[in-house]
Amino acid sequence: MPLRRLGLFGGTFDPPHNGHVAALCAAAATGRFDLIEVTVAGDPYRKSAVSQVHSSPLRLAMATAAFDHLDRVRVSDREINRPGPSYTVDTVKELLDEADRVDVLIGADLAPQLPTWHRADELRELVAVGIIPRPGTPLMAPDGWNCYEIAMAPVDLSSTFLRDTPLDSDAMKLFMPERVIAIYQEAAE
Repeated sequence: MPLRRLGLFGGTFDPPHNGHVAALCAAAATGRFDLIEVTVAGDPYRKSAVSQVHSSPLRLAMATAAFDHLDRVRVSDREINRPGPSYTVDTVKELLDEADRVDVLIGADLAPQLPTWHRADELRELVAVGIIPRPGTPLMAPDGWNCYEIAMAPVDLSSTFLRDTPLDSDAMKLFMPERVIAIYQEAAE
């Protein structure tokens, strides 16, 4: 039986952090979704073009450790298994085979970029967009997109900060799920 309402929370997750967990919990608490799929980008072309990204199997392992225990959440390797760049529109089309509706969940910092995404016009017709607040970023929906806010207190944390800041294990516990730390530290060695 197909799912009625599915949320798609895609990303690089290099590494996943407590802000991601808070966003997933807030999205699940809205009651809008039967399931939220966390999809780890196989080739995060927008990020890999400008910085080094850990391997997709490692990022999948970290995402699984961070999110697989959350209610109404599943972690997926569908974009890792698809050759070439990871495009949201392709993932949405796959998910529409198993769900009546797919909403894309993104941070407020990404919302203004939606019109630049691959096949944006097609994507805009397929989905609604749940915008997750980010500190210092206004909630702005691009013209023509069906957007709504995921209510939550913004979390001032990014994967970039975690990659760029040397932290010991105790400090990492403040920023990322404990189940992720050993995997992330092993990758750094």
